[in-house]
Amino acid sequence: MKILAFSDLHLARARAADIVAAASEADLVIGAGDFCNMRRGLPDAMAMLADIGAPFVVVPGNNESVDELREAAPDIVHVLHGQSVAIDGVTVFGIGGGIPVTPFGAWSWDLTEHEAETLLAGADGADILVSHSPPKGLADRTSSGLSVGSTSVKAAVERVQPRLALCGHIHDCWGEEGLIGATRVKNLGPTVNWFEI
Repeated sequence: MKILAFSDLHLARARAADIVAAASEADLVIGAGDFCNMRRGLPDAMAMLADIGAPFVVVPGNNESVDELREAAPDIVHVLHGQSVAIDGVTVFGIGGGIPVTPFGAWSWDLTEHEAETLLAGADGADILVSHSPPKGLADRTSSGLSVGSTSVKAAVERVQPRLALCGHIHDCWGEEGLIGATRVKNLGPTVNWFEI
């Protein structure tokens, strides 16, 4: 299966056009959250991605809530938050939001580590784990060097050992990747990222 994945589009029209164009070659497209900015412009972001013809799986970021994403996304898009979906024999589990709670204030859609841990209990058996937030200690450092990833996401990846763990959220680490056990982890960013499984 050929997978195209991205995160943190933030209403960037040219980047959306690149993703849509590349999606014609994909068997599955994954969006790891933050399609809009500060809970504004989500319908516009979804319209920019409307021509994706492959199966499309998304999780909310901290810039949109799961309810907002479910309302704005076309019916054929799989919006995951504490759920999984099987596509052509590949199981994708998704969890959205900023984990742990961000310092950005009331507009940011965040979860505590405990809330995330409860949702991530359903990730067992996933081939791909999609989390807006990165796991603690990998692709999670701010420009000041602070590690702000999620301990619950890291624990889930360690436990489940999916083939891929895809994330975004921390802009300073876009493109960074590494391993947790046998799992390839990548902070995607708003570019075309290809994976084969």
